Amino acid sequence: MIDRGEILAVTTDLSLTADVVEKDYVLGWLLAAIYAHPQLAETWVFKGGTCLKKCYFETYRFSEDLDFTLTTETQLDADFLVGVFREVVAWLYEKTGIEIPPDQMRFEVYRNKRQTLNCEGRVYYKGPLGRGGSLPRIKLDITADEILVLPPIERRVSHPYSDLPESGITARCYAYEEVMAEKTRALSERTRPRDLYDVVNLFRQGEFHPAAATVLDVLRKKCDFKGIPVPTVTSLDPAATELIADWDVMLRHQLPVLPPFDSFWAVLPDFFMWLQSGAARTALASAPLPADEHLFRPAVGLLRREGVRGSSFIETIRFAGANRLCVDLTYRSQDGRAGVRRIEPYSLRRSRAGDILLFALRSSDGQSRSYRLDRILGAVMTNQSFVPRFEIELTPADPGPIPSLDRGVTFTGIGQIQPRRAPGDRAPKPSRGYTTGPTYIYQCGVCQKKFRHAKQNPHLGSHKAPGGWICSGSTGILVETKY
Repeated sequence: MIDRGEILAVTTDLSLTADVVEKDYVLGWLLAAIYAHPQLAETWVFKGGTCLKKCYFETYRFSEDLDFTLTTETQLDADFLVGVFREVVAWLYEKTGIEIPPDQMRFEVYRNKRQTLNCEGRVYYKGPLGRGGSLPRIKLDITADEILVLPPIERRVSHPYSDLPESGITARCYAYEEVMAEKTRALSERTRPRDLYDVVNLFRQGEFHPAAATVLDVLRKKCDFKGIPVPTVTSLDPAATELIADWDVMLRHQLPVLPPFDSFWAVLPDFFMWLQSGAARTALASAPLPADEHLFRPAVGLLRREGVRGSSFIETIRFAGANRLCVDLTYRSQDGRAGVRRIEPYSLRRSRAGDILLFALRSSDGQSRSYRLDRILGAVMTNQSFVPRFEIELTPADPGPIPSLDRGVTFTGIGQIQPRRAPGDRAPKPSRGYTTGPTYIYQCGVCQKKFRHAKQNPHLGSHKAPGGWICSGSTGILVETKY
């Protein structure tokens, strides 16, 4: 388990409260524990807003719950869930030191209005903050009352913390097109601000290129399964008043800065036009790229862990770009003078000299500017929205493309593409040890246990010592590098 200081450092970087960041940390490891359990790995399919944050977009709204669709209703049994989660939390404690007291786990199985089984679970945890009093909780929404139209896929779980396992964390989740259709159905059925936020963000992202025909087909089947009409932009008009009223109270705590409601609501006509017509999205041109520069799309957590100067501001800048918000940038120019510039952020680049550059437009006059990352002294998101003049290439996506489902392939989440399986075929087990490059072996200075790291990161955190006791961790000593 990482220490309290790392949680507080990430809290500062993201302008969020410490309890939100701690929960995000625990969610990543709880997903690892669930998908390490042989009885859950093949039957639990991850979905919802937390799935978007953890499996698709490294930079996204923070969500609080875990939502799953089960491919077998037989596991919706309270006794089974309590028993299997005792094993899940034991694995979690052994691997990380995160404690989920078994006597505080709750699983309530009930029949919904369609008379099918659902379950609401609650688990309480002791995380790195080590707070006293009542423990924070994670809610699990588990159902078998959903239709899975597309085959589930495996995706890497974003876990931008120093104790990320060398082989990463993998979850079995909804395909991108299925998430998009599910969120659109949910927006029409329950009228919640987070669904509008998710639908617009899924539509805006240029990384995944979903086929409109596929999304519409999935949406129609989901609406038919639920017995509701397929939503249109007109049918959603009456929901605007309720969405405006709840926009602040239901979203603000999940975001560093709350974007204006109008900047999201105004996108819906374009989304439904794309969905119904199937026409290709009109993409903006990329900003001109000098010959001695190339686009740079880093994993933010990695840069932060490696101590790259200015990396703590990238998350703020990327989030602003994804949400079309201007940034007040405090910047030290070449002559040493510092000042604040309000900018529209567009992309990160790396120069031939090795400098990381932020390309932006000055908000006041639209003039293009490049800012060296190591000279940025501060970055504060504003609630001033902007209409992009170039393609925003500050991708918030987790690295790794998703091939179109129309091409008959699925993405395994570990850098491999496999043919889509025929119905009934059992999925091959992924290799969870997929790594490239050198391996750095660190030795704990307290208990002498050795650790293999894919990156030069000496932080070890709490771990199980060779004698079986829990070592509080230390800064490891690099003893060997293997190539």
